Amino acid sequence: MLNLNQQFDLIRQSATVAMADRILALKAGGRNIIGLQVGDPDFETHPAVIETALKAMQDGQTHYGPSVGTMELRRAIAAKLQRDEGAAYDPASEILVTHGGIHAYYTAMQSILNPGDDVLIPDPSWATHANMAVMLRGNAIRVPAPAESGFIPQFESWLKAWTPKTKAIVLNYPSNPTGAFPSREYLTKLHEFAKERGMWIVSDEVYGSLFYEEKPVSAAAVENAKERTLLVNSLSKSYAMTGWRVGFLAAPPRVIQNALKAGQNSITCVAPFIQKAAAFALTDPQIQRFTADMRAAYSRRRQLVLRLSLELESDKVKVTPPQGAFYFFLDMRALNMPSVEICERILEQEGVGLVPGSAFGAQGEGFVRMVISASDEDVEAGFRKIVKWAERQ
Repeated sequence: MLNLNQQFDLIRQSATVAMADRILALKAGGRNIIGLQVGDPDFETHPAVIETALKAMQDGQTHYGPSVGTMELRRAIAAKLQRDEGAAYDPASEILVTHGGIHAYYTAMQSILNPGDDVLIPDPSWATHANMAVMLRGNAIRVPAPAESGFIPQFESWLKAWTPKTKAIVLNYPSNPTGAFPSREYLTKLHEFAKERGMWIVSDEVYGSLFYEEKPVSAAAVENAKERTLLVNSLSKSYAMTGWRVGFLAAPPRVIQNALKAGQNSITCVAPFIQKAAAFALTDPQIQRFTADMRAAYSRRRQLVLRLSLELESDKVKVTPPQGAFYFFLDMRALNMPSVEICERILEQEGVGLVPGSAFGAQGEGFVRMVISASDEDVEAGFRKIVKWAERQ
């Protein structure tokens, strides 16, 4: 038998995508499913963004574009980073346009990792963060970020996980799946830790615009942080453009030069008409209000879940208010049941789609991830069904 790439034996398929595929199959078979499993905004892309892309296609922007990204879009990204994150980047040398946030993360990791390098990744966190490090022949070292510490690693845990082979720390704040994010003081201390030990910080900030009270601090905005920070972002969550597949990497010039090679040899370029629409989305005031309106809707649903949790008073479904993103990481450890089994049974018996917490790491066992990027009606009905099911166990 012909051999395959053995590196892929070390990673699993995406649990979120697998659950989404299963729910699509159930719906096709006639089942009525409340889908609270996929991190995709329930809003449509703003019509003005679509019109901008359509006009660009009609104007002939349907051929190859510059592999680093159009200067128009890179300037728009730099303006967005200055406006929203308070971080200054040179569009000519410090920004790369990518095929979504995952591709931005891929080019970032490709640009810095050598085989055998260790990468420190909080647990729980989105599975792709660890999977990508392993795919690139690095070692993903999971750093515990338990519920009891607010889903943020204690500094002793970072110190314990570090080895002389450690090349990078990967952050994702606000977090998928917990919605947690650290303070400026914490990030400052983490950057000092990284500087002392010669480590990069790769910061996935795709949920940076989705916050509910205090605004998160970008890892790139901490004083003297840019020299070691690789900032990953996309328009997927903030602008309801998940299917457009457009994102970016902001990093020191020598990192961008490496990342550009990774991009040229994986996607060539992002479609020019998509880049035109993305530049419009990032800079148009009307679209910024659209993003604020989405955040307000998620905030309303967040309050809805918190109100329901008080009303239903379940000891078996404990709710922690997320600081950002559009997820609740529901604590169902009182059931003493594997999170995969919890999700399977709730799907079969109540028709609610969720993602098992174990998909995000060992610290996620006993939790389930529920999205609020669904209608108010689905969020309320789904949460009530979850609690009803848990109380019967």
